Amino acid sequence: MYIPLRQGLNFQPSKIAPVVAGVVRDIMTKEIVTINADRSALEAAKLMTEKGISSVFIVDRDGNPVGIVSERDFIKKICAKELVISQVKVGDIMSKILTTAGPETAIEVAVQRMVNHKIRRLPIMEGNKIVGIITVTDLAKHLRTTLLLEGALRDTESIDDVIATMGHDEKH
Repeated sequence: MYIPLRQGLNFQPSKIAPVVAGVVRDIMTKEIVTINADRSALEAAKLMTEKGISSVFIVDRDGNPVGIVSERDFIKKICAKELVISQVKVGDIMSKILTTAGPETAIEVAVQRMVNHKIRRLPIMEGNKIVGIITVTDLAKHLRTTLLLEGALRDTESIDDVIATMGHDEKH
């Protein structure tokens, strides 16, 4: 069975399942950065630069998440329109949160939600509180680690060999 992701891009669940096994909690970024919706886009840009991040969650006065602003929002909604960044409120350029996942959501389900909604960042919620975010970068790191580990397991007799090799590498 093939599941269409995008036109011309399909995968077989049986082939990808080992790669995306696990739950969101295992790979999410837990350090969440927020800014109030009535703050300026300039303040958000400075905060993102200071923290070295590409997006920030927008919250209302009660601290409830209402949206997200990414670098792409700055380009499309400020730069391309030649607006004065210090005069724009982040609440006016934010993207609405389209979908979320819980920490125990399967990574495969989270990936499918991101594909379905054409988003690069997925907020991870517990109740009404943001507890993490999964980005395309997080997924790429997970994929790389999984593929490296699978390769190591195929080349060794047991997980003990992998652990022994890892310990040996750290000493040199």
